[in-house]
Amino acid sequence: MTFTAAQIAQIIGGSVEGDPKASVTRPARIEDAVEGDFVFLDHPKYEPFAYSTQASILLLNKSFAAAKPIKPTLIRVDDVRGALVKLLPVFDESLNSNPAALAEKEQLSIHPDAQIGAGTTIGAFAVIQEGAVIGSNCIIYPQVFIGRNARIGDGCRIYPGVRIHFDCVIGNNCVLHANAVIGADGFGFAPQEDGSWNKVPQLGNVVLEDDVEIGACTCIDRASIGSTLIHKGVKLDNLIHIAHNSEVGENSVLAAQVGVAGSTHLGKGLQVGGQAGFAGHLKIADGTRIQAQSGLATNITEPNTALFGSPAIGYRDFIRSHVVFKHLPELQRKVAELEKMLKNIHDNLPTDTPIQ
Repeated sequence: MTFTAAQIAQIIGGSVEGDPKASVTRPARIEDAVEGDFVFLDHPKYEPFAYSTQASILLLNKSFAAAKPIKPTLIRVDDVRGALVKLLPVFDESLNSNPAALAEKEQLSIHPDAQIGAGTTIGAFAVIQEGAVIGSNCIIYPQVFIGRNARIGDGCRIYPGVRIHFDCVIGNNCVLHANAVIGADGFGFAPQEDGSWNKVPQLGNVVLEDDVEIGACTCIDRASIGSTLIHKGVKLDNLIHIAHNSEVGENSVLAAQVGVAGSTHLGKGLQVGGQAGFAGHLKIADGTRIQAQSGLATNITEPNTALFGSPAIGYRDFIRSHVVFKHLPELQRKVAELEKMLKNIHDNLPTDTPIQ
């Protein structure tokens, strides 16, 4: 879809300098944009590109004073970042227009007992099994699998290759990115006397509440009994693993490659850096902030705590400890020198001198 400068200015409340009919089809980086692209400038570091970019429209602050001529049509706003929050979803809707409308019936496998809400469209080669219920105005991309008795709310967007296993529940306005797996078996095995392992059936499900977004290739395991719970407003990045019977509290955000072991309960409003890991059966207090690559092995009971390290300790304590750690070789050398000096002093003392 094409947008003119006048249309964009109306959406974000900006003013146009240049040709109001200048048109664009997509956003791009200011460094390598071409004609027909939309770009923005919000940091002095990128100002040189404003004078060389081939983009058709440039968004910048009202306060920006150009040192050289600028080729693109300009749209000025009070706050570039705030304007982008309004504008980028419009581009997203345009670039991710409904992919399913062209799917032919023979390209779909939809069980007669499945229920599909009004306005929902389904892409080619999707599979929807018996008893599944999908709400209204959803977009189901090609090659999605929705298992037996799964339930999906209204306004969801489910990208290619997503697998939603039997009995799982997806709330309203959820987004599941490509190849996410919801409801695979939890990792449950019982040791046997001969050293082998017997699989423990995983009979529960996964429940995603409203407004949850799940990144590509993220896996959320079904509970052994009961539900693995992802509460309202949670945002999970790509390549995350949430194990069986775990719980992620409302409005928490987890960056890529975080791992949460079974039956661990994360509180509300957590911020978790990439590659952090949680041992099983923990309780993590609301508002906890965890730096990347930290390891949590104990409960966190104090809300709004900042943690770092593995095992994780208080953020400031870790920073102070890290400063010392970097100097350990030097400290070791100094201690050895002091020990040598003390030995020399001791060896040179008169034999009748009492040692205090």
